[in-house]
Amino acid sequence: MTGYGKATCEYQGRKIVIELKSLNSKGVDMNTRVASLYREKDVEIRNIVAQRLLRGKIDLFLYYDEMTSENAVELNVSLMNEYRQQLESASSQLGVAMPANLMEVLIKMPDVMKSGCSTLDPNEWDEVAKALDEAIIQIENFRKQEGAALQQMFEDKLSIIENLLAEVEPFESERIAKIRARLEENLNNIKDKIAIDPNRLEQEMIFYLEKLDINEEKVRLRNHIKYFRETMNSELAPGKKLGFIAQEMGREINTLGSKSNHSEMQIIVVKMKDQLEQIKEQVLNVL
Repeated sequence: MTGYGKATCEYQGRKIVIELKSLNSKGVDMNTRVASLYREKDVEIRNIVAQRLLRGKIDLFLYYDEMTSENAVELNVSLMNEYRQQLESASSQLGVAMPANLMEVLIKMPDVMKSGCSTLDPNEWDEVAKALDEAIIQIENFRKQEGAALQQMFEDKLSIIENLLAEVEPFESERIAKIRARLEENLNNIKDKIAIDPNRLEQEMIFYLEKLDINEEKVRLRNHIKYFRETMNSELAPGKKLGFIAQEMGREINTLGSKSNHSEMQIIVVKMKDQLEQIKEQVLNVL
């Protein structure tokens, strides 16, 4: 969701500049700084940017510089004089000294600064709208480049998780055999002390070992990986959905770890978690 765009245009001796910056955000969080001449278009500008960029913490700056004196900013001297007289009167009545930086105070008073052109020409707005479109296109292109790099990273991480999942399989039968042998050894140590029903023992053994079976988790994890890829390749703004899918992948990997009861499998699960964590971090950058 990050990006930067800048565009300029000129209209009747005025150079107009638009800057757009975008950072990660769950929704649209827009801050605009628009020159007073264009402030009437602030809502329209916000709507255009929000519809195009969809999400992100967006800062928009719209300002201009006068290249000729035709529209140059002027001081309203008569109004400054009125403000000065009022300040002198208030100073006398309140017994407070006049400010030492009187000129600075007067310049900051309302309407002291006036422009030769105080209304927005429709033709000028057309030029500003074109510049705004250009700045948005720059951010969109920036996002596409970043998105292509992220997509490749996701593909690499998903492939690593798939390969790690395949490495689990050789340990599965070995793990079950070891668990069964350990249980039987423990039971043999106490069979002289308690009566054991062999049929019931076998049933309970099968039930316990079935609870350690990880085939369902493996199938679901592979399906989540497939869905992640499909979503990434088909949807316009998949960021939120990819985040949800990554959470589901995490649940399956955590279950694999809790059922593993095997040191080598647990190492593999830790490696999968590491790859998934990197995916989750970068999903926050996806629109």
